[in-house]
Formats: sequence, C-alpha cells, structure tokens
Amino acid sequence: MNKRDEFLKSQKVLRFATIDKNKTPHIVPVWYIYSRKKIYIGTNKETKKARNARKNKRVSFCVDVGVNAPNIYGVMGQGNANLILEKSKVKTIAKRILLRYFSTLENKSAKELLNDTDCIIEITPEKFNVWNY
Repeated sequence: MNKRDEFLKSQKVLRFATIDKNKTPHIVPVWYIYSRKKIYIGTNKETKKARNARKNKRVSFCVDVGVNAPNIYGVMGQGNANLILEKSKVKTIAKRILLRYFSTLENKSAKELLNDTDCIIEITPEKFNVWNY
C-alpha cells in the first residue's frame, strides 16, 4: 500500500465538499472509512451533504495534518459520489465506520448515530493531490 492510501486509512476526519442548488460550496468535516480505493461516509439522506451529492455527484475532499514542517502531509481529491441506500449494506458499512471512533457499538452516541444513518455516500476518487513538507 502506498503512503497516500496508508494515510487515508489512518486518519479520522475528512473535509467533504459538495455544491448546493445555488452553486455554493458546502464543506463539512465527517467521519469516514477508506477501503478498496473508495471513501465511505455514513449520514442521513436528508442532510445537506447527501442531498447535494444526490443532485450533483461531483465532490471534493481533503485530509491533512501538521502545521510545522517537516510534519505537514495532506491529500485532497475529486471524484464522483454515489448514495448507497440498501438498508443492510448501509448498516454494515456504518458499523465499520463507527467502530473506528467508538470501542463498542453499545455506546449511547454510537447507537444514536447508527440509528440515524440511512445512507452511505460512496466516493470514487478520480484525482488526488498530495503534499508533504
């Protein structure tokens, strides 16, 4: 696995950008999982990010760390978003995402998030930019 993919697998917060109906960028920090060269974000289909991705599949993302050299590294990219709505697939992926942040799904917040998640935004990256200082 290359350094970019290892980095995306190891980090916890991704900034996800969509375009709304007024052609205004909408950028939100999200929890995610990077698997099989795709990014998966759990959400509710009524969130602005999901509505935007449903209407315009072109999206961008950024994950970065560090403010002082030599520990500055980041990845940003562009790609296409697809909304996964099949309930069993959504719950399976959502559980994998949440277990990156909670030691158990029995946690009250984990349960609430899992219950609220009814769609997965699947990003297929087409272009990456990597920086390292």
